[in-house]
Amino acid sequence: MPHLLALDSSTDTMALALVTPGQTMVFEAAGGAQASARLVPEVQALLARAGLRMAQLDAIAFGQGPGAFTGLRTACAAAQGLAFGLGKPVLAIDSLMLVAEDARGQGAGDDVWVAMDARIGEIYAAHYRWGDGAWSVVDAPALYAPAALLARWGRPAAVAGTALTAYAGALGELANAWPQARSRAAALAALASAAWERGETLDAAQALPVYVRDKVALTTAEREQKVAS
Repeated sequence: MPHLLALDSSTDTMALALVTPGQTMVFEAAGGAQASARLVPEVQALLARAGLRMAQLDAIAFGQGPGAFTGLRTACAAAQGLAFGLGKPVLAIDSLMLVAEDARGQGAGDDVWVAMDARIGEIYAAHYRWGDGAWSVVDAPALYAPAALLARWGRPAAVAGTALTAYAGALGELANAWPQARSRAAALAALASAAWERGETLDAAQALPVYVRDKVALTTAEREQKVAS
């Protein structure tokens, strides 16, 4: 069994996980703007509680996105910096797949659409299917307007993510909905372990965020038009 450290700050929740042969330890706290200042100290505290030295880690996993720009850069930079310093590889984890894994643990089933609030009227979404002990990507992570997402998924078997609350009126009633995460950190640990077992390690230089949006805010004119409409 490996010693894995996993980091994700792609949402408003900062999630950390430490996987060792004897246990899995998780930590969650407010993310957002606080993540850049808190992430490394909390990593050090997590390692200290486990009685583990940084040099004992086999790999560093990170949530690569999609998600909040600043949060993605924070986790990626921390993972890359630690991996370079230790001479260890990285594991890039799909941040939306974390939501599918968490929802599966809550009973959502093995066919899950993830819909996360991307702000400014849009949604990060992807479609995953569980089989033979692993997730496969049916529809890759992309950015959707609510109406476009409704047209894309038709009658989904299950949907998980924050967009279910943020766009409740636009997305309508869904039979199998999981708007709240139980533990992003636990899902992160599971996916990091699975990625390690599949040999999906990368050189630290290949630690890059995945962005599906190249615009992070509305212009003044766009905000005024949105209010007027």
